[in-house]
Amino acid sequence: MSHPIVLTVAGSDSGGGAGIQADLKTFAAHGCYGMSVITALTAQNTLGVTMVQDAAPEMVRAQLEAVLSDIGCVAAKTGMLSRPDTMMEVVAAIDKFSLRTLVVDPVMVAKGGAKLLADEAIDALKRELLPRAMLITPNLEEVEVLSGARPTNVDEMAEAARALSDLGPKAVLIKGGHLTDSNRSDDILWDGWEIHQFPAPRLDQAHTHGTGCTLSAAITANLAKGHSLHEAVAAAKAWLGGAMRHAWPLGGGIGPVDHLWRWHGEDSRRTSRG
Repeated sequence: MSHPIVLTVAGSDSGGGAGIQADLKTFAAHGCYGMSVITALTAQNTLGVTMVQDAAPEMVRAQLEAVLSDIGCVAAKTGMLSRPDTMMEVVAAIDKFSLRTLVVDPVMVAKGGAKLLADEAIDALKRELLPRAMLITPNLEEVEVLSGARPTNVDEMAEAARALSDLGPKAVLIKGGHLTDSNRSDDILWDGWEIHQFPAPRLDQAHTHGTGCTLSAAITANLAKGHSLHEAVAAAKAWLGGAMRHAWPLGGGIGPVDHLWRWHGEDSRRTSRG
């Protein structure tokens, strides 16, 4: 097909900037056909998350069965999987439908600080989901939860990436956007053989809601289009930079990036609050 089919398994963001909504916009922006399995509903806006309601595990299973048994997909990504039973439904579908190109974004905490992953789900994530991933894309806070230590520089990020590969994923991309005392926002990739550094300057941009979801979705789309892992990460990071430079300053808090910035042109910096 001219448009690769990709799947996101994640939570819904009522504000439209992260989660399922960000993933589907990103898939479309990359010329892919996106499908979704919603694992949770969140009530959120640019100021934060006010309520989370998990989908019943049997509903998650039904969605997975519906899309994968009929349509299938070339690549898939996971985001918010807050409960162990939800995670196990996803794991079962990965095995049943032989999903090999899987990007796992281990979503644990929202940008506003709201916790999105139950403590009991962390063990299931490590034991069952990470070993099935082609790539995992933790930020520094998530690295700390998974490994017990938070990297403070790119050398420590490289060391942590190698260590996290012991949990089973084929590759690890650690995002450096939350590095302190740095004017850089470099990411570090361990591809199972060597370390790759993706340098980028830190943008003077306050509106960064959904960047983690968006980056992992862009990588997934690029993998579905046949790019190598290194190519997929490099292209996704460059594209995200454009989306951040053209972010939407919506609401009274942290606004979302512009997933369709290439269509909106260079005059797409928003100055209104919607």
